[in-house]
Amino acid sequence: MDIKILGSGCKKCITLEDHARRGAADLGLAPSLEAIHDPVAIAGYGVMRTPALVIDDRVVVAGRVPAAEEVRALLSAAAAL
Repeated sequence: MDIKILGSGCKKCITLEDHARRGAADLGLAPSLEAIHDPVAIAGYGVMRTPALVIDDRVVVAGRVPAAEEVRALLSAAAAL
């Protein structure tokens, strides 16, 4: 599983990254996790508002920080595919 956090590196981005790391750990997953701060790369995903969560090259959340439970559910669903 490949997880990317898109954003400027602000507090919201850090919170989203923390939710993703904890959610993956709770599920026993060992994904590669990358934070992307480059505006051109972010725009390449079609994201206009950050932070954004990308799982396996699919944008699943953009423009907000989802609750930890929502992130865990998104990771679980992606792992089941």
